[in-house]
Amino acid sequence: MGEVCVCVRVCVSPPTVRIVHSGHACNVEEERHAERVYTIREGETLELTCLVTGHPRPQIRWTKTAGSVSDRFQDSSVFNETLHITKIQRHQGGRYYCKAENGLGSPAIKSIRVDVYFLDDPVVTVHQSVGEAKEQFYYERTVFLRCMANSNPPVRYSWHRGRDVLSQGSDKGVEIYEPFFTQGETKILKLKNLRPQDYANYSCIASVRNVCGISDRNIVFKLTNKTVSPSIKLLVEDPIVVNPGQTVSLVCITTGGEPKPTLSWVSSSDSLPEKSVVKGGTLTLPAITSDEAGVYSCVATNNVGNPAKKSTTIVVRAMKKGRFWITPDPYHNDDNIQIGREVKISCQVEATPPEELTFGWLKNGRALRSSERMVITQTDPDTSPGTTNLDIIDLKFTDFGTYTCVAALKGGGIPEISIDVNISSTTVPPNLTVPRGKSPLVVREGDTVELECLVSGKPKPIILWSRADKEAPMPDGTLQVESYDGVLRIVNVSREMTGSYRCQTSQFNGFNVKPREAVVELIVQYPPTVEPVSLEMRQGLGRPVAMNCRVLRAHPSRVLRYEWRLGNRLLHAGHFDQSDETEYTVKSLNREGWGEYTCDIINEAGAGRCTFLVTGKAYPPEFYYDTYSPLWQNRPRVYGFKLQWTQMNPNAVDRIVAYRLGIRQVERWWEQEITVEGTITKGELITHNLTELIKPEAYEVRLTPITRFGEGDSTIRIITYREFHCSFEEEPICMFTQDKNDDFDWTRHSAATRDTKYTPNTGPSGDRSGSKQGFYMYIETSRPRKEGEVARLVSPFFNVAPKNPYGITNPPAYCFSFFFHMYGKHIGTLNALLRQKGQAATEGPTWSLSGNQGDHWKQAKVSIHPTASFQVVLEGIRGPGIEGDIAIDDVTLEEGDLIVLLSWGSVGSVCFCEQSPRTSFLFSRFTSL
Repeated sequence: MGEVCVCVRVCVSPPTVRIVHSGHACNVEEERHAERVYTIREGETLELTCLVTGHPRPQIRWTKTAGSVSDRFQDSSVFNETLHITKIQRHQGGRYYCKAENGLGSPAIKSIRVDVYFLDDPVVTVHQSVGEAKEQFYYERTVFLRCMANSNPPVRYSWHRGRDVLSQGSDKGVEIYEPFFTQGETKILKLKNLRPQDYANYSCIASVRNVCGISDRNIVFKLTNKTVSPSIKLLVEDPIVVNPGQTVSLVCITTGGEPKPTLSWVSSSDSLPEKSVVKGGTLTLPAITSDEAGVYSCVATNNVGNPAKKSTTIVVRAMKKGRFWITPDPYHNDDNIQIGREVKISCQVEATPPEELTFGWLKNGRALRSSERMVITQTDPDTSPGTTNLDIIDLKFTDFGTYTCVAALKGGGIPEISIDVNISSTTVPPNLTVPRGKSPLVVREGDTVELECLVSGKPKPIILWSRADKEAPMPDGTLQVESYDGVLRIVNVSREMTGSYRCQTSQFNGFNVKPREAVVELIVQYPPTVEPVSLEMRQGLGRPVAMNCRVLRAHPSRVLRYEWRLGNRLLHAGHFDQSDETEYTVKSLNREGWGEYTCDIINEAGAGRCTFLVTGKAYPPEFYYDTYSPLWQNRPRVYGFKLQWTQMNPNAVDRIVAYRLGIRQVERWWEQEITVEGTITKGELITHNLTELIKPEAYEVRLTPITRFGEGDSTIRIITYREFHCSFEEEPICMFTQDKNDDFDWTRHSAATRDTKYTPNTGPSGDRSGSKQGFYMYIETSRPRKEGEVARLVSPFFNVAPKNPYGITNPPAYCFSFFFHMYGKHIGTLNALLRQKGQAATEGPTWSLSGNQGDHWKQAKVSIHPTASFQVVLEGIRGPGIEGDIAIDDVTLEEGDLIVLLSWGSVGSVCFCEQSPRTSFLFSRFTSL
């Protein structure tokens, strides 16, 4: 059941935004409107809510500038109304912005600075200086005790010796000062020419003066004649050389220091290995690997002087990368081995530690010793470390054979590396070619491709692959890739890999001669990339629809053709000439024209597809959320709701003929159709009264527009039962209106925007909750207002809920309450009146108050018993001067009687929303002693 009415008012408005806070704020400083500072203690919960107005409903986005560290909150913006951060940390402080936009006017932006307060435990460090020797040792020393603590806000320090407070000038042997360069971050206590009484317990108290409830932090340091900085000793060799898999233990002991130092271990790789075990001063590394080699340091600290540090290096034995190369006669630039000339065989191994590396040479399996014609060198300054050379001088036919280079480590425990090199008449330098048909190589994106270079020669060298046409990395990210068979295999090739690839011979495992090179061209074909990939187009019948599909890039880019289809039906096909786009137009859309249109743009590698979904589907309606929805109270247990909405882009499709209204209560669902007469215009407010809703149930409401196409997009909202409450936060002011027959109007304002320079001694400094950003209504009594002039604010109509279905014989009760602020020496009168439909104005107010009531908000409550649909009126009457502003806020109307509480010497009242007797009196009994 329900009725439809159409409001001719255009209900679109640009966004406004306001930030409100909850959570665990310590303080919110709002003295300056442009600089709101929200203070919170570290570890508490931050909750900021962005209240917006505007229609259509604005989109909300929270962002943040960098805080105390570079915390780029923009990368993970929050797109809902409430920003919630549990256990906030200090680096999360900074300025937070709430941005609201709905496409009308400029976006609305408000910000608030979040200041995170904290206080860490202070640390005391001690430094001593020794002067010229005197009679006793303690007279030689001056001691500096430095106290430091991280905090926000800035910390204050105080020093105590035992129970005595130390201050500058209180003791000639004591100085207290802050180093200029620390800007208050430290406090130094200087004990000059140490005296016997200076040996005592010193406590440093760090305080932020209980801001945010943060209590003081305290640390005690005991200064004695034995106080000294730490010293340590490592009970290990340096370096420590071990084999992989061994367990290594490092032992560190303290040899001095008072107070007793604490020991810790650090490594050159920033963090200790995961499997390491630290117990006291012993660090154990079980089953050590080569990756865990490095420098390990023991650090001792007792906050006296500088920490003591001792280091040792762990070397893990290893050998890898055995390689060889052959150099034909190095003195004649030969590329071939020739009888009678010199041949050098080089062998290289990477070893740790390099000084333990030893080499041996064999010929045909028999040990080879250095001689005049067979010269073995291991420390050639012209070669890389870890290299041995065998020079064969005046090569003879009998020198042909297999030469073996054997590498080992002196310490043992590591397998030897053997490298065989054949020297014979068939040993020839390399030659490099690209197989026929292997360049250029044309493949499709996503394929696996093998680039190949054929290398001949004996022995075959390692092939090095790199990009030839640009300084770009190879597909694996490196600049050069080694290949032992001349093949470079690329999996899932991409368009970025198109280009020239160079293969070249390496000196390794082959001849040390000028590299041979070849180039392979790789061409990666890919289907056309098009736009739009997917687009929904809504249009009414009889109108044209133009669809445009554009090529962004493709390879090959020539011989492109296109095919337009509706479903499986081919509409149009052709080839591209000079253009990079194709367009298909439906001149007059009919029912058969609705559907999915595709445009395939095709080359040799495949097709790119643009998809257009053409429908007559209406856009979703938009609930007019920021208008207060009053209740229709038809019966005691039944309520109504005024549903209001506008239609998004109503002219984009066929005329909307109806709306389907669905309502869900718990598991029950029912629907009805709302007929729409005439054409809906953009921004037009549509109203439908929901009735027969059961108190206090909530309902899910779904609204779906209907055109000749069928149903459009739906919008869902939740309807909840609520009594009338208005805090004047939104511009429509809950459907209150200004009386047309009064002398002037009430004004909506917040303390942050109201100009008080003319009347500073009247009016509130914030809304009823104390917020300077919150809104309220007030009467401005400055000139040209005159004494006795009246301003009236009138509520919307409320229907009476009869308790007797046959008539109102016992009028129902309502509790009407509001907060008022009446401060100033010229305050006039504030009245609350009742207006009933079909009846003359009441003879007098139901509530009235005059004169100055002080600079604070008070609450008024009044019981009313209307017999017909009614309105409540708040009437402000101007007093004798300009200091007479009256304000109201948080107006509430509830069903139920006003119960008066009487106590010994005070009277209060409270509203009960149940159907209670007309008025009850509760007496508090007191016993007089």
